[in-house]
Amino acid sequence: FCVMADQAFSLTSSNVVPAGLQLPAAVTALREQPHVQHPEQQQGGGIPKAAVGLALGFAACSVPRRFMKRAAKKQVVRCAVAEATEVKMEEARPVFPFSAIVGQAEMKLALILNVIDPKIGGVMILGDRGTGKTTTIRALVDLLPEIDCVADDPYNSSPTEAENMSDEVRNRTARGDVLPICKRKVPMVDLPLGATEDRVCGTIDIEKALTQGKKAFEPGLLARANRGILYVDEVNLLDDHLVDVLLDSAAGGWNTVEREGISIRHPAKFILVGSGNPEEGELRPQLLDRFGMHAMIRTERDPDLRVQIVDSCQKFADDPKGFRKEFLEDNQEFANQIIVARANLSKVVIPAGLTRKISMICSTLNVDGLRGDIVTNRAARAFCAFDGRTEVTDDDVKKVVSLCLRHRLRKDILDTMDNGDKVMATYETVFE
Repeated sequence: FCVMADQAFSLTSSNVVPAGLQLPAAVTALREQPHVQHPEQQQGGGIPKAAVGLALGFAACSVPRRFMKRAAKKQVVRCAVAEATEVKMEEARPVFPFSAIVGQAEMKLALILNVIDPKIGGVMILGDRGTGKTTTIRALVDLLPEIDCVADDPYNSSPTEAENMSDEVRNRTARGDVLPICKRKVPMVDLPLGATEDRVCGTIDIEKALTQGKKAFEPGLLARANRGILYVDEVNLLDDHLVDVLLDSAAGGWNTVEREGISIRHPAKFILVGSGNPEEGELRPQLLDRFGMHAMIRTERDPDLRVQIVDSCQKFADDPKGFRKEFLEDNQEFANQIIVARANLSKVVIPAGLTRKISMICSTLNVDGLRGDIVTNRAARAFCAFDGRTEVTDDDVKKVVSLCLRHRLRKDILDTMDNGDKVMATYETVFE
């Protein structure tokens, strides 16, 4: 009680009163009533410490219970939130290591080349069920380094690269404003099959419209995927108009929204990765042609490789952190190789003779348009940079030509030859 009284007096002497504490009338009377000066009063002025301390001690004891209950509830809530955060961090499942994935060389190569040069135009992965398509994509994202972003920008705008800035950030930079910068993981956005066009492109913010009477834009999935990867599982089952929207944004790098009195555009530069099972349906040729590369995934038939895959999955399920530590050095080597390749991509040159031969392949295969020529040249340069060289060779073209052209060939129901084999046969003929 004496401690409470001393604390109460110290609060009163500094003119600080706890919120919700109603001082009793006795204290008010002691403050206002004139009386004979006490010895303590003569020295320091005011009412005696003992009297005020005693009165405020009673006041502290008479605080309504509801204030104490509120404080206790707040403390419990804070503890619960802290515990939930800790549990969430502990329960967050690590991602399967990219370097531990067995087989599927075509898919891994196509994804790596798109990360090195996003202008290749994404990759379409078609294959059997349960072949690790989603696992490989998530493992690649986990491999990539963090990127610099403007902290208060919803589009992951870069603070230094003008081509990766939203209009608002560009205007702030022109005014000389100081931009808050933060590090973020490369975003990976999953697009569900049931997504609507409003959710993908963005729409009016209904909450602000109803509460504040203002027209505001609510960014969609394309905004979140900027400077990252947009993954569409079962893309062959997605509505065609949504696929058109995705491919247009991926090719142009910007998303323009015109709806409900809102006119806005924002950067949407992402790597579009689609996967699907051919047995469930195929994409229209016009849409398939818009993907830069096409990887065919087949189930491993070698029993030894199948056993190795099963063992790896079991070890990862039993001890995810320990399993990741085993491949930490290999993952870091992959990450460093990708970073160096992206930095040296602009230094890679492709001889004019190789460019001509690539165009001859496309012409011989009757590939419509020039996307095949452009993508094959870009993919060959990216592979050369990934291999640590600065001049493209015939072997670089051979590694990527099938990935870039097999999905651009016209279908012939009487032709029993696989499109990939047909591309490679044409390559051998032109490069012999």
